[in-house]
Amino acid sequence: MHFDHAGIATEDATELAELYGDLFGLETVHEEVFDGMRVVFLDCGDGYFELLEPITEGTISRYLEDNGAGIHHLALATDDIESALETAREHDVALIDETPRSGAWGHTVAFLHPKDTGGILLELVEH
Repeated sequence: MHFDHAGIATEDATELAELYGDLFGLETVHEEVFDGMRVVFLDCGDGYFELLEPITEGTISRYLEDNGAGIHHLALATDDIESALETAREHDVALIDETPRSGAWGHTVAFLHPKDTGGILLELVEH
């Protein structure tokens, strides 16, 4: 496994992408509308910033209402998401996704519950 991306909840992905572009020279490498949000990936070299802007009521809009803008989740890439989920089960880690599902950029994803991961919402990503 290795670091894949940090998911960042924001009210305006375009504005934040421009700021990160100006400050750090990061370029947008992928953009899509997915699951009630606009998703923008910025290339950070060894990983990405995934900017999450709500366009309908849903997970990210509720997150912003409750917490404000900021890091929503961290993602780790794996070559075998099923095996990674089985390892989590063996360690009694609560799973938000019992089975992998389709995520942004066509990747297969599953989330681990923050109550068992040190307060961090962790996403497993299989490319």
